[in-house]
Amino acid sequence: MFEKHKTTKPESSHQDSFRASANAPASSGRAAVIGPGIHITGDISGDEDLIVEGKIDGKIRLDAHQVDIGQSGLVNADITAKVIKISGEVRGDVTGTEKVVISSSGNVHGNIVAPRMTLEDGAIFKGSIDMDPGEAVLGKAAKPVNKVIEKKAGTPKGITTDKVKENNGYSLNSG
Repeated sequence: MFEKHKTTKPESSHQDSFRASANAPASSGRAAVIGPGIHITGDISGDEDLIVEGKIDGKIRLDAHQVDIGQSGLVNADITAKVIKISGEVRGDVTGTEKVVISSSGNVHGNIVAPRMTLEDGAIFKGSIDMDPGEAVLGKAAKPVNKVIEKKAGTPKGITTDKVKENNGYSLNSG
């Protein structure tokens, strides 16, 4: 007499977008999302991954986690994280303890420190990249300093390469 009809309501797009961001790869299984309509001024730190589609002014420090700056993300901050992926715009220094990736739509103005670095074709980058800061310090201490002095016609009177060698202990190459 009475029939039950099973009706399935389609889920709203809002729930779908929330589930998509919640299912994003994350080392802790969770990721915080700063949406395109959000503007944060201040420092951000925590124990989960972060996806930025909005605007941040301040500092981001998620040492053991991943930070993704989406295409609509605008960050005026220094970023420190395990893995940093940039598809939006970042103005500030970027430190990745594992790697930094700047996608083809990414725009970075700042210095980058990371053991591994990927700069995709089309990305915009202005700054310096230090891919192994520990080795650079060790390398300077381990290598002897050899200074090369060229003798030019404009050398002041009384200064010879022999006196410079005698006074400073540098080995000279007067080519």
